[in-house]
Amino acid sequence: MRILVIEDDSILGSALQEFLRAQGYAVDWVNNGSQALGAVSAQAYDLLVLDLNLPDMSGLDVLRQLRAQGQQAPTLILTARDGVEDRVAGLDAGADDYVTKPFELAELAARVRAFARRQAGQPSPILEVGPLVFDMVGREVRANGERLNLSVRELSVLEMLMVRAGRVVTKRQIVNSLSAWDADFSENAVEVYVYRLRKRIEGLGICIQTVRGFGYLLEIDVEA
Repeated sequence: MRILVIEDDSILGSALQEFLRAQGYAVDWVNNGSQALGAVSAQAYDLLVLDLNLPDMSGLDVLRQLRAQGQQAPTLILTARDGVEDRVAGLDAGADDYVTKPFELAELAARVRAFARRQAGQPSPILEVGPLVFDMVGREVRANGERLNLSVRELSVLEMLMVRAGRVVTKRQIVNSLSAWDADFSENAVEVYVYRLRKRIEGLGICIQTVRGFGYLLEIDVEA
């Protein structure tokens, strides 16, 4: 999942970017409304984390402009404004969620995971494919009850494949979802992570098939 953080406080913006990247998301960060509008025009995002007190325009104005342009990326407002009227104004402008500062990072992470599940069409936080069980809340994978030790990036790639199990996931989809502006993440890197995942799930009765010219397909290995 690719996230755009729109926050003018450099300490908080940097901390949010680092924290969300550690959760396995691709995260870009801008510090004003004009940059946010430009970023969303140039790149598709799965979630916007939007501060209301921006230096050049109100976060609400940013959101209204995006919605008027037909941009429907889910938006979580993150602000110090905690009045009922502020919440109402934010939701009426098109926000999907509203979190007030100060906040706990654990709560923010849970709300982001909820957006990720909705995007994937997963009402349950648990993904199951054969003996693999992926806990989207706890961010861990178990195979036949045993925890698999995967890197954050391996978890993210496997999550995309499990969410779309039985369907092809292209290399470009993986790169777009997991690569931030300043990240050196290419289609060649995708091949490396898929290779590692194949080694991790070897002998479990599931496989990652290469669909030449398209991408990858996670499915039950009928020959196992």
